[in-house]
Amino acid sequence: MMPFSDEELINPVKKSLEKSLPILERDGGGLEFLGVKNGIVYVHLIGACKGCASSGITLKYSLERQLKIDIHPEISIVNLEGGEQEFARL
Repeated sequence: MMPFSDEELINPVKKSLEKSLPILERDGGGLEFLGVKNGIVYVHLIGACKGCASSGITLKYSLERQLKIDIHPEISIVNLEGGEQEFARL
């Protein structure tokens, strides 16, 4: 169980994602932070990352790994293809 509220996670998650952003930008991609719900981080991959065959691997083994190191081992990350509209429906 995550010992933090979703609101408490927002700033640490943003800082952690900033560490990994150069990896995405180097290949012409990026991400939009959408929010945190129930300890799950939601992002929207953009640029070259959108639809990239390797984006799932990057998401889990780079971004999520860094979140687990920086914040908590139970945190996870999900890419929402529909962006903010899809996040609003969660």
